[in-house]
Amino acid sequence: MTELTSADLGHYLKSFARFENGAAGPGGAGGTEWLRAVRAAARDRFVELGFPTPRDEDWKFTNVAPIARREFELAAEDVELPSEAELAGFGLTAAEAERVVFVNGRYVSALSHVEREALPEGVIVGSLAEALEKHTDLVKAELSQHLDYEGDFFSALNTAFMEDGGFVYVPRGVVLERPIQLLFVTTETSQPIAIHPRNLIIVGEQGQASIVEEYVSLGEAEYFSNVATEVVAGDGAVVEHYRIERESTAAYNVGTVRVQQGRSTNVACHAVMLGGALVRNNVHPVLAGEGGECVISGLFMPSGRQHIDNFMRVEHASPHCNSRQFYIGILDGKSRGVFSGRIIVHEDAQKTDAKQTNRNLLLSADAQVDSNPQLEIYADDVKCTHGSTIGQLDANAIFYLRARGISEEMARALLLFGFAGETLKHMGLASVRKYVEALIADRLPQGRALQALR
Repeated sequence: MTELTSADLGHYLKSFARFENGAAGPGGAGGTEWLRAVRAAARDRFVELGFPTPRDEDWKFTNVAPIARREFELAAEDVELPSEAELAGFGLTAAEAERVVFVNGRYVSALSHVEREALPEGVIVGSLAEALEKHTDLVKAELSQHLDYEGDFFSALNTAFMEDGGFVYVPRGVVLERPIQLLFVTTETSQPIAIHPRNLIIVGEQGQASIVEEYVSLGEAEYFSNVATEVVAGDGAVVEHYRIERESTAAYNVGTVRVQQGRSTNVACHAVMLGGALVRNNVHPVLAGEGGECVISGLFMPSGRQHIDNFMRVEHASPHCNSRQFYIGILDGKSRGVFSGRIIVHEDAQKTDAKQTNRNLLLSADAQVDSNPQLEIYADDVKCTHGSTIGQLDANAIFYLRARGISEEMARALLLFGFAGETLKHMGLASVRKYVEALIADRLPQGRALQALR
């Protein structure tokens, strides 16, 4: 297994020097003094941390040497934009959601569709770069206040290079009726690029919002997408967050969702991981206020030689909070999947109720999955459980269906669709459920035919 050294950071340091002199932001190149200071601190930290290796406990099942060894260039500002027709097959329709589009990490107003006049008063939907200019105080109060760039290399790298991404602000007591879609599109380029989208979602007290992040590719280009999303849920807020990754099978994607929950909040984080050569999906909610609830659900379906690593860390920091984790993996070919789920119950978090479930199906003798559920409990009045299963399709169930005139291929598709569909019941948005259902069908033999029968 390849070992990494500090020399692997040299290219990123050179890129940072160029970026620092030209990054967008208020007050000219690089942004205001506070923003430049945050970026510089993050740069120093990613140098100190270095790339994680399998010797690090949180990365023992995933080797990021392919990312470290490749010299990815920062995306150029000038890029040939995709057409509306090229984006038609991605995400929700304009009738279903407000859409904010980013191409190679930068906001494109010409491809975005946001009915600003129809949004409730005070709601802001757009790009982070624009918000840094127009809503500096609002952004400054939350940006980088929650993401752990002190302890995580990729979060530090993202923070050092943060420039643009999605920005959503929902004021106190406001309910968004339509979801917000943040669509990140990466195009074919002459050389492999690195993009570092940074999303900031703020939902005020008693506010409600649904956010759908989707990451897609036009073509089969090799690139590195290093994403960080901070979700701040005020007291009593209800937030549903989706992350759909369906990129090129030559792409590398490291994504982190960090959620800060206030008192009596209700937050759900859903993930669907389908693309990428190497994908790391980090989800880290902190139930900081009493009476909070959190649901984390996900589906990952690698095939070929794909590697998809899901790392969950749920922190119960206050009493009377509930959390549920439910992840499903379906693996084929020579793919590898990882589920690492950690529940941390702090000393003051009495009356915690937390449950974690991971279920996996291996469709090939060469596929592999590592499941590593963990409990870290420092309180004495809690209810915490975890469970994990790894298996294959039930031969008896296939025989039962074939005995009733169903072909073997259709029987397998029916069982797989039902297994994967367990994730759908956790999703609150009907439009997203329908969309994900179609994505699942595309991955299964006879899946489309099966969906037509439903």
